[in-house]
Amino acid sequence: MTLSAAQRISCDVVEARAEVARIFNIQRYSLNDGRGIRTVVFFKGCPHRCPWCANPESISPKIEMVRRESKCLNCAPCLRDVDECPSGAFEPIGRDVTLDELEKEVMKDDVFFRSSGGGVTLSGGEVLLQAPFATRLLQRLRRFGVHTAIETAGDAPLSRLMPLARQCDEVLFDLKIMDADLAQSIVVMNLPRVLDNFRQLVADGINVIPRVPLIPGYTLNETNMTRVLDFLLPSGIRQLHLLPFHQYGEPKYRLLGQKWGMRQVIPPTEDEVSAMRQRAEREGFNVTLGG
Repeated sequence: MTLSAAQRISCDVVEARAEVARIFNIQRYSLNDGRGIRTVVFFKGCPHRCPWCANPESISPKIEMVRRESKCLNCAPCLRDVDECPSGAFEPIGRDVTLDELEKEVMKDDVFFRSSGGGVTLSGGEVLLQAPFATRLLQRLRRFGVHTAIETAGDAPLSRLMPLARQCDEVLFDLKIMDADLAQSIVVMNLPRVLDNFRQLVADGINVIPRVPLIPGYTLNETNMTRVLDFLLPSGIRQLHLLPFHQYGEPKYRLLGQKWGMRQVIPPTEDEVSAMRQRAEREGFNVTLGG
């Protein structure tokens, strides 16, 4: 599956406005997206189609409208007019922000950054779809001494990734399905480009932290883990984050009126996660569960 023409155009429109980005959430007091207490900015739009995605609202670059049943008064007739809704049941997912607005918003948490050694993490969706804006934002934040990080799958031209990565204290880099054909057919990912980009970041001296989602039926198996470790060992990197699958995203699919294809999938057992952890630790990796 690929992005539709409308989605590609929408992404281009967001980037064309040099000082504007489209985000869908700002999450404060996060402890799982880099060191210390983080403020995480979620950029809207993603080129991939991971069946296990816990943030389905992040995929489309468009601003989407949802109705929260808990707030609905069941007006008759319901015209689904956001401005006319008396209870605020209609809610947009996504908004456009300027550099100045977003800088001001995240710097409200500066006291927490300084007291905890934390900072700002840019996530998504895929932040690389809006890399020029993200790069300029991190340049501004670094002038204030804010610790900066991004979460990315790394599937973009290096000319887009490298300038952004150079503004980061940490690059949290997801390694998912390590078979190129399966990565393309299942998640619409160019794995050779991803792996080459990873190598280039490491060669440039950037602090890259690999992360592996443990997804039953996709990545939670000995073969995929072996491929991850074999790829990482020559890099000298010995940090590894393992992210066990969970069902926390299921309510979001219902809110969007979408089917959650992983609804019947049971999260990994403690023994299954432990087996993957021990496999990595035997190769000398310092393993962290979660982000």
